[in-house]
Amino acid sequence: MLPKITNSTSWQQAEILMQPAFIRVIDNIRKQLDVCDWKGTYQDVLTWPANTTDETKALVTQLVQNMETATIAQIEEIKKTLTSLPMPYPGYHLLLQRQQEQVNIDLWDLCYQVCFLNYSSQNTAVDIDTNLIDEYGDVNWQYLENKTQELVKQVFANLPILSE
Repeated sequence: MLPKITNSTSWQQAEILMQPAFIRVIDNIRKQLDVCDWKGTYQDVLTWPANTTDETKALVTQLVQNMETATIAQIEEIKKTLTSLPMPYPGYHLLLQRQQEQVNIDLWDLCYQVCFLNYSSQNTAVDIDTNLIDEYGDVNWQYLENKTQELVKQVFANLPILSE
């Protein structure tokens, strides 16, 4: 679920923070993968709004594919139809594997946890963690690194323990 930012100041702060947070998340995951027995694979995924039926997903997918071979008039009609349907948004996941075990981690969700206070995918109204912004309105790099490091360590600490 995408977070809902309620004011322009928070929106500007989120724009400043999201890319550095994403980079720090990826780098800290790499550091954790270097010292554990889990193997990680990154995957581009499409994330659908909650309660989107399989039929609707199939319809949207088919309409988008039809646009590739449609005439200009057909494309306009397809676009008009698509405006009334839920659309997926791009996501990025980390698939962790160890022997038969698999864990899928939503990387954008991790970034949201870094950037927002008390973020949860069930509660989409968010507030920026203003500790991530320094007194000049720039990224507080040390706080960002510390928060990201802690969050990624928690993710790895909560992975299933290998049973003998």
